[in-house]
Amino acid sequence: MPRAAAAKIVALAALALSGCGNRRELKPVAGADLPPPAYGQGYRPSSDDLLKLPVQAAPARNVELRQRSEDREDDPFDLPPEN
Repeated sequence: MPRAAAAKIVALAALALSGCGNRRELKPVAGADLPPPAYGQGYRPSSDDLLKLPVQAAPARNVELRQRSEDREDDPFDLPPEN
């Protein structure tokens, strides 16, 4: 087997094994501590709390999409520009 083919096989095996990560609870590095609680906050958030996205970052869609074109309603704020 040529060296190039062997190198490709090794690279593919390394790539396949790199995707097999162990999922476990996140903890701070030894000797480090989680950030202090925000001013006025009564509790210290855990690592899982810090990883959750706030609602503003990923809002839920709660409007129905239009299925076909419809006439727009009159917009009272659509005024011509002032001179």
